[in-house]
Amino acid sequence: MPADPLQSVGPPQRTAATGRPGVAAPPDGPVEVRRSSRRRRTVSAYREGGRTIVLIPARMSEEEERRWVAVMMEKLAAQEQRRYLDDAELAARAEQLSARYLDGRAAPRTVRWVTNQQSRWGSCTPAAGSIRLSHRLQGMPEYVLDYVLLHELAHLLVPGHGPGFWRLLEGYPHTDRARGFLEGVVAAERLPHAPGAD
Repeated sequence: MPADPLQSVGPPQRTAATGRPGVAAPPDGPVEVRRSSRRRRTVSAYREGGRTIVLIPARMSEEEERRWVAVMMEKLAAQEQRRYLDDAELAARAEQLSARYLDGRAAPRTVRWVTNQQSRWGSCTPAAGSIRLSHRLQGMPEYVLDYVLLHELAHLLVPGHGPGFWRLLEGYPHTDRARGFLEGVVAAERLPHAPGAD
């Protein structure tokens, strides 16, 4: 049975191009990775002349480099496309997701942002039909927000994380990508200096 992706920790599973020969560049332009022996633990990224520059410690392995490039590309994209849904728009989004992936069976009474969830991305109370999403999701890619919303909608139908719960999420095509993104964010937050875009 899969671990709860909204609470799990680990490296993201998605990779991105690093600008090396033979590797295709991502749609938003080439990526240049710059290693620095002075940089110990932090990772940062910024846009420069149509390229994305990712700064990493020199000691990082190629696998770690690929993971961090993916995380930082997602982080930059989220910052550049930042538009927060209000509670009414969030509820409308939940209704659309329920109709598309759960045959409309999950019908929450309330869906809203909260600022008191620092260790969870989302939560729900099935008896009350309420869903609460952490404000930390605001500005993250749409597919990540949709995944968390769908996860909580599924909990309105199945409270636990048994096989029946995971079957409800099988139709969502971006589950692995969203889980990887969230796990990357959690891993970044555990560094002494969390990576962020310059």
